[in-house]
Amino acid sequence: MLELSSRYFARGREFLGCEYPFLCGAMTWVSDPQLVAAVCNAGGFASLAGGNTPPGILADQIRKTRELTRKPFAVNLVTLSPAYPEQLAMLRQEPVPYVIFAGAIPRGKDIELIKGTGAKVMCFASAHALAMRTIKSGADALILEGTEAGGHIGPVSLTVLLQQVLFDVTEVPVFVAGGIGCGRFCAHLFLMGATGVQLGTRFAVSKESCAHPDFKRAYIRASDRDAVATPQFDIRIPVVPVRALHNKGTEEFGKLQMDLIARLERGEITRMEAQYQVEHFWMGALRRAVVEGDVERGSMMAGQSVGLVKRIESVADIIADLVQSTEAELQRVREKIL
Repeated sequence: MLELSSRYFARGREFLGCEYPFLCGAMTWVSDPQLVAAVCNAGGFASLAGGNTPPGILADQIRKTRELTRKPFAVNLVTLSPAYPEQLAMLRQEPVPYVIFAGAIPRGKDIELIKGTGAKVMCFASAHALAMRTIKSGADALILEGTEAGGHIGPVSLTVLLQQVLFDVTEVPVFVAGGIGCGRFCAHLFLMGATGVQLGTRFAVSKESCAHPDFKRAYIRASDRDAVATPQFDIRIPVVPVRALHNKGTEEFGKLQMDLIARLERGEITRMEAQYQVEHFWMGALRRAVVEGDVERGSMMAGQSVGLVKRIESVADIIADLVQSTEAELQRVREKIL
């Protein structure tokens, strides 16, 4: 009997319309209709990864997800993506129950547009100031994401964000993410006031994940220290930090930056040209890793919780383990303090 966890799940259940407020993070090339539907059907909550998906294809994915599940789900939009404006317009014709904004803070009119479709709006926040601005912009909920997460990351650890934001914000639900892998830890996040918990890395290697078998095997072999943020060697050539497994691609990216810095110093290249080469380096690298299994030079985006991933499990087993482990830890804590 989930005596204690039901109490702590209540706000997340009400807001998300799911049985258990455990979220599967939106992962480009991974969070497809099959994975999203599997998570939702198992009682959790998931979102399609908008990324730079052409709006027509994203609309097809929305319709396919509706065929696979009757449960509510979200679409994750990256505000910095070239496809973002068209994706936003498409959602007026193909509305979904929830929209999650990632990347830069969405404009107030974008939030208003999405709310006009009847959807609830959730926004990522990787720093205290961003969280406060997002609430003022009209977000219905926050997702605090610490720098321990995989993919594009912010500068602040989850432990600091919990103290800065989670402990102070009461006006909207606050979900937390970044470096989370087990239910025992989730229990303490719920005790601290989290409305729900988001995981990505563990779901990326689930049986229902479409990721290449070599991609999944690399995750299982990896340790937490293998998930590193892409380095920036010179402020003149900005690098958007991404956390991924260290591989030959990571080393080649570092060498490229050093070469560009030297050429910049010699006046052989402009800053704009150098920046273009830096941004172009990883073009298509995530797809190569996830779809083709290029674990050597592809972008193996993973959070530091990859060190906690030991085996491939079904989505249903992951959700069940999170729920049961959370309940067991809550019961253990109650026995200790009574």
